[in-house]
Amino acid sequence: MTRRPPRLATLLAALCLFTLVLVGLPATAPAATPASLPRTQGPVVEHLRVKVPAEARGAWLQAEEESWGPWLRRQDGFLGRELLWDTEREEGLLLIRWRSRRQWLAIPAGEIEAVQGRFEVAARRALSRDPGGQELARAANPFPLVHAGELEWVALTPPVEEEGR
Repeated sequence: MTRRPPRLATLLAALCLFTLVLVGLPATAPAATPASLPRTQGPVVEHLRVKVPAEARGAWLQAEEESWGPWLRRQDGFLGRELLWDTEREEGLLLIRWRSRRQWLAIPAGEIEAVQGRFEVAARRALSRDPGGQELARAANPFPLVHAGELEWVALTPPVEEEGR
């Protein structure tokens, strides 16, 4: 049996990571790299990777839809969200589009922590219904954050229209 970090330590680590993403890390790259260019105030994409074992994918999607989905739809500046699956890494990839970086960063950390708490409860509930998810359901956060970052939205290529339409 593997030892899991206490819930408080996990929550504090997630909060620190989230704060780093919100505040932004100082640029350490040379002056000519994109990392050192000024950020625009246009649309941004928040990208998150979470650890999701293949057998728990349905529980992850259910918990996302019960918690983050409704909350995001009520946020000022929210443009949409895509949930993607990386089979090789067994990770969920979330791409969350925002009208502006300012609107995204204006969300109070306490509000995000509350939704994260609801997500974890929903995830444990969904996992407890699945005989294969019992051990994962005991984790403080069954689907821990692997990476969080921000992308500048620079272009969109529309889909090709099919002939005859």
